[in-house]
Amino acid sequence: MVQSSILGFPRMGVNRDLKKATEAYWAGKLSQQELLAEGKRLRAEHWKIQKDAGVDIIPSNDFSYYDHVLDHIQLFGATPPRYTQHNLDPIDEFFAMGRGHQKPQTDKGPAVDVPSLEMVKWFDSNYHYVKPTLQDGQKFKLNANPKPVVEFLEAKEAGVVTRPVLLGPVSFLTLGKADRGQKVDPIDLLQDLLPVYEELLVKLKEAGAETVQIDEPVLVFDLPPRVKNSFKPAYEKLGNLGDKAPKLVFATYFGDIVHNIDVLQSLQNLYAIHIDVVRNPEQLETVIGALGPKQTLSVGVVDGRNIWKTNFKKAIEKVEVATQKLGKDRVLVASSSSLLHTPHTLASEKKLDAEVKDWFSFACEKAKELTIIAKAVTDGPASVRDEMEANAKSVEARATSKRTNDPKVKERQAKITDEMFERKSPFPTRIAQQQSSLNLPMFPTTTIGSFPQTKDIRIQRNKFTKGEITAEEYEKFIEKEIQDVVKIQEELGLDVYVHGEPERNDMVQYFGERLTGYVFTTHAWVQSYGSRCVRPPIIVGDISRPEPMTVKESKYAASISNKPMKGMLTGPITCLRWSFPRDDIHQSEQAQQLALALRDEVIDLEAAGIFVIQVDEPALREGLPLRSGLAREDYLSWAVKSFRLSVAGVKDSTQIHSHFCYSEFQDFFSAIAALDADVLSIENSKSDAKLLKVFVDEAYPRHIGPGVYDIHSPRIPSEQEVKDRVQEMLEYLSPEQLWVDPDCGLKTRQWPETKAALTNMVNAAKFFRAKYAKAN
Repeated sequence: MVQSSILGFPRMGVNRDLKKATEAYWAGKLSQQELLAEGKRLRAEHWKIQKDAGVDIIPSNDFSYYDHVLDHIQLFGATPPRYTQHNLDPIDEFFAMGRGHQKPQTDKGPAVDVPSLEMVKWFDSNYHYVKPTLQDGQKFKLNANPKPVVEFLEAKEAGVVTRPVLLGPVSFLTLGKADRGQKVDPIDLLQDLLPVYEELLVKLKEAGAETVQIDEPVLVFDLPPRVKNSFKPAYEKLGNLGDKAPKLVFATYFGDIVHNIDVLQSLQNLYAIHIDVVRNPEQLETVIGALGPKQTLSVGVVDGRNIWKTNFKKAIEKVEVATQKLGKDRVLVASSSSLLHTPHTLASEKKLDAEVKDWFSFACEKAKELTIIAKAVTDGPASVRDEMEANAKSVEARATSKRTNDPKVKERQAKITDEMFERKSPFPTRIAQQQSSLNLPMFPTTTIGSFPQTKDIRIQRNKFTKGEITAEEYEKFIEKEIQDVVKIQEELGLDVYVHGEPERNDMVQYFGERLTGYVFTTHAWVQSYGSRCVRPPIIVGDISRPEPMTVKESKYAASISNKPMKGMLTGPITCLRWSFPRDDIHQSEQAQQLALALRDEVIDLEAAGIFVIQVDEPALREGLPLRSGLAREDYLSWAVKSFRLSVAGVKDSTQIHSHFCYSEFQDFFSAIAALDADVLSIENSKSDAKLLKVFVDEAYPRHIGPGVYDIHSPRIPSEQEVKDRVQEMLEYLSPEQLWVDPDCGLKTRQWPETKAALTNMVNAAKFFRAKYAKAN
């Protein structure tokens, strides 16, 4: 028979239970014992959901209190020394790596002040992982109570025999980096790391694990020869443990591995290979041909990255390509990747329109889809006739729905001209006019947009949503919040203000709610990083803007401020990438529709007296195809054009900003330059300042604000620390082009830490202002 399998399940729980528990623990409202108990409850609940759905192969060790890569850092004893020297409990040491740790000196112990490790995007998803940060002479040692073994036994006691999930050694090292001041190439540590994997696999076998899923997603990259050549010796060693270890399921996802097919051909001692045929169905037959004579193929046909129902007919056809060549006993039906990237269950959505709700499938529903597809392939489609007919009806209803197509939007797209992508004048002309009208000092200070979303803001927004207060009452509340934020910025001495975004729930959802073509959920949360969850809007049809979205609040803020007020918008690529996009038209078409809607908003902001406008594109890097070549060039072309279309309708004197976070700029610097934004702000505080060298090498002519402190941590940087960061930046950037700002928006922070951090930031900027004034 063909078995069904899931590569990983969402961690947060049906009501974001894990988020609430971890945040309560951080706030001192939940004990460590209570936190660990809640994690255990959630794991048991998730295993039961999958078992009850009929899934044959259920994962364990896919759960994490923060991030699965961070779990492996601690599992392998690779915690950097700056965290181990404080004698923290293992869970607190774990969280310190994820979010930093800062406490004052007391009679019970010395002060502790360590920043978090660098966090970057997991491939081209909106999930963030913590980078393994490695030392010269790094030694690895298996944790005394290995988490994969503990959780496998926990599931076993609950009556569920699972398949433990591990991040593979090559991916663990390739996704890591040398610590600051260290010179080690992570892949050089492979021979030191492999014995730890061997020890772990033996312990899992002793615990009763028959198979282990070992994820090596970096195989979808264009790999340096040294990394590519490391797979064969690594897996010869792990695969040759024989009966002392479980059988290995080697899993790749998010791309094709045809360009690395020689690697796959060298891994024929492994039990099974998993591939993603949602993202790259064309690789299926090539991979089948490369398998060993006894190897099993895990065919990822249920999308782990989106929320659309699986088209059963098409999925079954893909699986049958494999069964016809390999036989049913050598094929697994699987999710394309972990379901971590999907919401928990569609059953929670009580307010969704019935028409569109019928088009969706979340994690719990995808589990059932897998069992249906496996049964259809094993016993024939007639064995699941009712499910097949209902599925075909849903797929047809969506394809023919009037909600998906707006002729007026298509007509406007057809009228786009080349001139609409170009600003009126080149940057030197623009910046001269902007400096004259804005009158900003050297090292101008600003923030990225949002200020703390307090409990009071959330309460009032909830009351307004429920109809417990009137629109007029809510508007007065928002105006009072804007007044307070403007006053705080005046007191802090910032140079370019923002209105703080108290009216906004999320930087994409807020805009989606004001555009046609979107629908919204109430409980479809997805983990972004740590305890941070997002509720991505869903694009179901053509997109347009019925009326202004942000003008009222920005205009009001400008009317009560004595400094330039920055209008804040989310860019077309980020609106696309941080939504669940349509899968029935190309993403470039959806991005262009979003750009036209935002173009109208930018022009309206300028007409309302807003002459600094920031259009954030933190997801531009995220959408970059994982391999170089024509696909990457094509993506960058339409992504850049979408941004330019959204901002190019303003006068030269209006200053256009854009913001990027978690961006490894060297991979797509030409695209950043091609955006032609007047000012760029970038996440940079946890990155080596040497990354800024690319701006020097490419002679980047415009202004830039590399973030000077990490906003994802409650830790407050000292004034000297900010000065040190700015001094580092001045080794690569000229004083005339440097802005001083935080890494990202301050929505998730508390007011005391926000004010303290910004005070230190402004004082540092004033220090350099004075220093360079004397020099001149």
